[in-house]
Amino acid sequence: MTAEELNAHAWPLYGSRQQPVRVSSRPRVARPPVAHAVIGVGAIVLSERGVLLGRHRRGTLELPGGTVEAGESFEQTVVRELAEETGLRARPEDVTLLGTLLDDVQGVVRLTVGALVDTWEGQPATQPDESVGDWAWYPLDRLPDGLFVCSAQILTAWRPDLPVDHTPAHYTPFADGASSAGPVTDSTG
Repeated sequence: MTAEELNAHAWPLYGSRQQPVRVSSRPRVARPPVAHAVIGVGAIVLSERGVLLGRHRRGTLELPGGTVEAGESFEQTVVRELAEETGLRARPEDVTLLGTLLDDVQGVVRLTVGALVDTWEGQPATQPDESVGDWAWYPLDRLPDGLFVCSAQILTAWRPDLPVDHTPAHYTPFADGASSAGPVTDSTG
């Protein structure tokens, strides 16, 4: 359908005999924008042995997760990152989104979506060419020191009673039963 045909079909909706003029959008400039934000996911994978954490090559312990790619839903990102980093297989319908965590790292806004993976197949294993590996299960009452900030924020947004210290973030829940919106602070704040 051409723009003129769309316009002719749309104008009666406005209650006017005059046909509205269609407008278009355009980018501000021809060059790509400078990145001011990072969007990622972190997945809580639980078993009877605890929560799954892997060691990043820089030393922190992390939940499976990573950066959202263009065109992906958050659930699809969780499933992809889980497979890429751990070898575990899940489906988007196995993922429950918990909410968003918003903080700032050296002038870059970081938006992290926390998720809970209800069902998966396989055994976690270090994957070739991934920056996180050495996957292990940690009991929630004995979490290790050195958690990556985003992983710590997700865990305490999900379970505010966990004794985990981290920099604060603003949390907005998605799922029913998730903690209420507001700042997520460490266990001392």
